[in-house]
Amino acid sequence: MPDPGDNPGPLTDGSLEAMRALRDEIGKVVVGQEGTLSGLIAALLVRGHVLLEGVPGVAKTLLVKTLAQALDLDFSRVQFTPDLMPSDVTGQLVLSSRDASSFEFREGPVFTNLFLADEINRTPPKTQAALLEAMEERQVTAEGVSRPLPDPFVVIATQNPVEQEGTYPLPEAQLDRFLFKLLVGYPTMEQEVDVLDRHNRGMDPHDIAAAGVRPVANAAHLAAARTHVANLTVEAPVLHYVVALCRATRESPSVDLGVSPRGAAALLHASKAWAWLSGRTFLTPDEVKAVAKPALRHRLLIRPELELEGVTADGLLDSILSTVPAPR
Repeated sequence: MPDPGDNPGPLTDGSLEAMRALRDEIGKVVVGQEGTLSGLIAALLVRGHVLLEGVPGVAKTLLVKTLAQALDLDFSRVQFTPDLMPSDVTGQLVLSSRDASSFEFREGPVFTNLFLADEINRTPPKTQAALLEAMEERQVTAEGVSRPLPDPFVVIATQNPVEQEGTYPLPEAQLDRFLFKLLVGYPTMEQEVDVLDRHNRGMDPHDIAAAGVRPVANAAHLAAARTHVANLTVEAPVLHYVVALCRATRESPSVDLGVSPRGAAALLHASKAWAWLSGRTFLTPDEVKAVAKPALRHRLLIRPELELEGVTADGLLDSILSTVPAPR
């Protein structure tokens, strides 16, 4: 994703500066993933969940752990495996420690602020589906009782695009719950040399506190930032542009499934977060274009015969972005 942080921003209550400070703080241990980091911050601003796709070893887990540390938020990580049960994620009823004749609910690791579902496509659909209620309604229901999750609550899931054996592809209904699908690539030559230099000087990626990462923002900054994003001005022509882009995906002969109205709403919210991070108080088509691919690529189902010929969701979105007229 492009970087929104280079434009000077308006004076605020400090929330914009706090969000931008995250980049420098996380840069103490993570090198070369600025676009992914900006996407994660934008998602946090609109309560969006994120799917990170990348090969092993490109700092996906480290990035999320460091973000939680720099934001002073609770963090938990679960390695999704074929034998993982839904209750291992959401929690379960156990015998009460105070009264052996009754049960009490023991919260699962999903009761946190940042929940990392590592390799989410390695667990069966039943356990994947256990996250649906948490992602959509921000609550967990057990034995007929609904329990709210902490606020903020964001799921960040990872998957490996290479190893497909023994995996369970996420269904379209679950993919639609993710605000962004971010592709995490390799660092550049210079960035990779920087990574090795840090390791050579003794940096331990498992001890981010020792690397000097400290909280530079908190839940109050995030709440204030969310209010600013929600109040961003959106003119009617830009709203029509968002809808036109999404409807164009449904009308394309290259897809079996286009972007849903929920996807259109996600594109709008993501664009507003991107505009605010860029220092704007209003939304322009430029921000919509900037986040269109990460916000929409996972919501498109390309026809299988065309996918075999090399048609991709990103290629289709490039074509739509170049043909749908943007308001001036």
